[in-house]
Amino acid sequence: MTTEAPVLQARDVGFEYVPGVRVLDGWSASFRAGSMTALTGPSGRGKSTLLYLLGLMLHPGQGHIAVDGMDATRMPDAARARLRADRFGFVFQDAALDQTRTVLDNVTETALYRGQSRRDARADALGLLERFGVDVPPLRKPGQVSGGQAQRIALCRALLNAPRVLLADEPTGNLDPVTSDLVVDALREHAAGGAAVIVVTHSPEVAAACDEDIRL
Repeated sequence: MTTEAPVLQARDVGFEYVPGVRVLDGWSASFRAGSMTALTGPSGRGKSTLLYLLGLMLHPGQGHIAVDGMDATRMPDAARARLRADRFGFVFQDAALDQTRTVLDNVTETALYRGQSRRDARADALGLLERFGVDVPPLRKPGQVSGGQAQRIALCRALLNAPRVLLADEPTGNLDPVTSDLVVDALREHAAGGAAVIVVTHSPEVAAACDEDIRL
């Protein structure tokens, strides 16, 4: 019987923002396809920083981050950017929408960067917006929607490419209980489809919905 290799793996990762003050030191974990993992613990323990490291948006000071067996740690920035666009989806804590662009353009941006046709990307995006009940005109700007709607728009953007790895930072933080359940169900469904889903959360309910809880 063979064991499938991890989709994403961190080995002995260390990071510091200020020399001599380590946020992470010798941290290791593996994330497999079909799994949903919670990263939990008190504020200030480096959970969001770890998510940025796993998502190749920060370089570790030590150790390695591997994606599908490829060591991405020392890749050139252009290669890391291509890998992020091809295999990762992100839901940031503050939604991180471009305030100058429409809701629809915010959702389709990464798909267009990957080379998907504008027509197909728009059709897929509109389907996701409807699925998550984002009942606003798609040409509206992010500044004209609520915080909960912005977070759901960010989720649609993350799911549009059916990413191999989905990273979410407090994805239910601005949502009511009903919508929170919808989002958690969507994350679990995405994991069940063969992705590795990693969620930073302070919510016991979200952590309980995950297959594993890694506490920092």
